[in-house]
Amino acid sequence: ASSLRPEGAVTFRGVLGTQEQALGASIRRNNYKARDRVLTGQLLLSHLDEDAYEARSVTLAAGLERQTNIIWQKKWTWSYGLELTASKEDDTVKATGEPRRRKYLTGAVPSSLAYDGSDDLLNPTKGVRLAGRISPELSLQGSAFGYVKAQIDGSTYLPLGRTVFAGRVRLGSIIGASADRIAPTRRFYSGGGGSVRGYGYQEIGPIDVNGDPAGGRSLAEFAIEARIRFGNFGVVPFFDGGNLNTGNRPTFKNMRYGAGLGVRYYTSFGPIRVDVGTPVNPRPGDSKVAVYVSLGQAF
Repeated sequence: ASSLRPEGAVTFRGVLGTQEQALGASIRRNNYKARDRVLTGQLLLSHLDEDAYEARSVTLAAGLERQTNIIWQKKWTWSYGLELTASKEDDTVKATGEPRRRKYLTGAVPSSLAYDGSDDLLNPTKGVRLAGRISPELSLQGSAFGYVKAQIDGSTYLPLGRTVFAGRVRLGSIIGASADRIAPTRRFYSGGGGSVRGYGYQEIGPIDVNGDPAGGRSLAEFAIEARIRFGNFGVVPFFDGGNLNTGNRPTFKNMRYGAGLGVRYYTSFGPIRVDVGTPVNPRPGDSKVAVYVSLGQAF
């Protein structure tokens, strides 16, 4: 009989950007009691300055997960853990636009389960993907209250000649507390390259009187695209939509839509993606054109 030797690492991480600064340390134990199981512990200090909020946070987290990678792609992955975050968050009173600062102490027990039946992690051409995440959370600052944050993602890929037709859906809901009581960093937001293309980051959904994003409790998004390949190059027309609101039921009514065209350069590692999108039904003040660059397909 052979035994599996665990592998470990201590990692330090630093981010110094215009909108994000972070310093963290993590302990990682690979092959923990079984192959591909990873036990992690993390301490992270961060500062985020978004249009929706400015947050200074300290997070202590631990978790166990089964991971996938581009070499050994797994059909099933999962994770569960514990998280405690102390934060000082600045946003505005939605009705008046008056600035405010509030302190939060939030405990969470996040877990996830995902199925990947696609043929490639970065460039899927057939199959389906399904993922669910649920996080019971408890706000411990002042008068304690609890809520549950849940999200479901699904995508499918259908090859037809040199074209792959792809589509995705995302639904999210927070049940148990009003949006205003929940820390701004823990609400849902919509808009951007990994969300609804054509719009700026977090640009879709409720806004305050200053026009800044306020976040919401329910999220509904979809995207469809045709990935047409010519050798090492490709073009991708796409159409996305999203709705974010303060109720807890996701709805596909009153959506914001974005459309555009992308180009792909296919490498041996994965496609390099450049997408250019524009809002179909923008609000006053929304971006006219948005450009996204990344490695891998949009979904």
